[in-house]
Amino acid sequence: MIRLSEQVEFISELDDIDVLVRTYKPRLLRFVAFSIGDQDIAESITQDCFLRAYNGRASFRGDCSVSTWLFSIANNLIRDHLRTKKFQFWRKARATALDITDIASSVPDGMSSPETRMLAHERAGQVRQAIELLSENQRRVFLMRFTEELTLQEISDTIGMPINTVKTHLHRAVVAVRAQLGGSR
Repeated sequence: MIRLSEQVEFISELDDIDVLVRTYKPRLLRFVAFSIGDQDIAESITQDCFLRAYNGRASFRGDCSVSTWLFSIANNLIRDHLRTKKFQFWRKARATALDITDIASSVPDGMSSPETRMLAHERAGQVRQAIELLSENQRRVFLMRFTEELTLQEISDTIGMPINTVKTHLHRAVVAVRAQLGGSR
């Protein structure tokens, strides 16, 4: 049971949009970007997530953490995006544009050899491809667990799925990704 003092703390956190964005934007953006596969659309969805959270802050009951609530909003926005395919133009533009990771990998960082950077870039591409082959639920659970480091309970609360179903999707996702990567970890 959430005490009134805890609920007041959540509400005051939600009232300051700048603090809310600074605190949660990196994690939300990373999750949305991996889920959608397009940085521009991810930025839009993340921005919309914060706008909806701020406008709906009075309806926040405090049943879960602010983070879980924000991920739930983002999850619904991702689902809406995938369902409506409202950003088809951007997908077509992305297909013909240069990939920013390709450009970034050509800039020397002085921290590793060109061979190491190339291998890391190739491995990241393999992981990205393996994740894209997962079902929507498997991908969402996999990303929440391994990129956002949410607990299984937080994932369950966020996407409104029983924890045993979350465990099943996570197991299947891990098995599929490992199979795509040739069994390596």
